[in-house]
Amino acid sequence: MMKNTQQEAHPGAGRCARGYDGVPNAAMLDALRGRLIVSCQAYPGEPMRHPETMAQVARSAQIGGAAAIRCQGLADISAIKGAVEVPVIGIWKEGETGVYITPTLRHALCCADAGADVVAVDATRRPRPDGSTLPQIVEALHARGVLAMADCGSVEDAVAAAPAGFDIFSTTLGGYTDDRPMTEGPDLDLLDQMVAALPGRPVFCEGRIHTPGQAAQALRHGAWAVVVGTAITHPMRVTGWYASALAAASDERAVGQEETD
Repeated sequence: MMKNTQQEAHPGAGRCARGYDGVPNAAMLDALRGRLIVSCQAYPGEPMRHPETMAQVARSAQIGGAAAIRCQGLADISAIKGAVEVPVIGIWKEGETGVYITPTLRHALCCADAGADVVAVDATRRPRPDGSTLPQIVEALHARGVLAMADCGSVEDAVAAAPAGFDIFSTTLGGYTDDRPMTEGPDLDLLDQMVAALPGRPVFCEGRIHTPGQAAQALRHGAWAVVVGTAITHPMRVTGWYASALAAASDERAVGQEETD
């Protein structure tokens, strides 16, 4: 298992010093170390797809111990920023395939203007719809005093994105590109690789973390912080897990009764 080899310094934070509500960004990153970040997102057509609802969910997550909130869409970013007292990581999803997490420079700047303290972008090596480059996006975000987070699908993505000056790197897209297979739980192998390749840089673990034990395991593998979404803030999916498990158990019981008859 990969030990936590990350150092106290995190080079990107020095380039963007304004910080969260007057707190220097280096201090904000230090405050997130070893902590839980909760992703509050609802998908189109779902009953919870409303900024006020997401703000209430985010506030509940903060009360429960979340050190930051990740959220999607300008209205949600604005509403959640006004409801919580922790940093907000903003994204803007456009489309469903290819580069769709904060895909353009315009999307990134709009997230910043909506109130995000950190803006996460697709940092894979795939071409962006507007032709923008990762250095251009990071520079523009830093000029607004906002941190830049690189959502990566592989260690190669992370290494290629590092020179752009990202403040945070994440395993968010592991299994969602052609670089790696989808893991059943968190991609701890990818986390190990990114931590080793980016010493001194905050690497967040995000994706398919469904239990507290898995979250703790990610921290033991060197994650700077752990991002959990579905298992905390998506009751429709979580209800489905329970319903499916009970349906399977009922089928097993029925088979067992038939065998004993």
